[in-house]
Amino acid sequence: MSAAIKLSSAATREFWEIPVLFEDEHLLALDKPAGVLVLPDPDQAERPSLMPLLHEGVTAGKSWASERKLNYLTNPHQLDFDVGGVLLLAKSKPVFMALADIFSSVKLLTRAHVALAWGVPPGNQFEVVAPLAPHPSQAGKMHVDPRNGKKATTQFEVLEQFSDWCLLRCLPETERPHQIRVHLKHAGFPVVGDEMYGGKKLWLSRLKKNYRLKEGREERPLLARPALHFETLTLTHPITRQPLTIQSERPKDLRVALKYLRQFRQG
Repeated sequence: MSAAIKLSSAATREFWEIPVLFEDEHLLALDKPAGVLVLPDPDQAERPSLMPLLHEGVTAGKSWASERKLNYLTNPHQLDFDVGGVLLLAKSKPVFMALADIFSSVKLLTRAHVALAWGVPPGNQFEVVAPLAPHPSQAGKMHVDPRNGKKATTQFEVLEQFSDWCLLRCLPETERPHQIRVHLKHAGFPVVGDEMYGGKKLWLSRLKKNYRLKEGREERPLLARPALHFETLTLTHPITRQPLTIQSERPKDLRVALKYLRQFRQG
């Protein structure tokens, strides 16, 4: 079978070649790119989304769908528009129902994200427990709302500390929109490049002494989007009952940013 699934949007003339991270007769795991919706969003109606494009491909009998004999594909979990990484899909309704039960329980799976954030946490591990709700006046934004918000908990572990930045492993115990990003802002460590929640962009000129740009060139940020990636999903396979770990490689822009941070501003 093909190692990647090719999708395109006629409306926006965009094209994606999405790697397959894991597959068997029951499950299909894709490496979702950042900057793509999983499901349609009324606040971003002009943007294409993965699930409708996948369903169109199944209905049209595209080669990637026909070679797999697909007639069903559904997502038991979500990823934010700005977040890439593991997206697990069910190939049948019974498998989807079993996965939905797994994703609803903290004890049955582990979701490990990696984030590059601003600041220096006080210890190697910390927890944020803060209920979340849609922002009352800013569409598409979430905020901490102790009175009306839904319960949300995230565990954080410092993987690397730089002078003004930290690389974190983020383990959400619930799945709320923008959960990790809002929790890190709430804790005082906003995600790099996440301007919606106070995270400034990362520039090489801030890291490298005597940085000089070639004449006529304009500096581009190392990270201009939220530096957050869904890296590892670990669960018990819903049918075989065997342990299953699905891994997504860190995206190139994050790898490049970490290379420069290690080179110039190691703390």
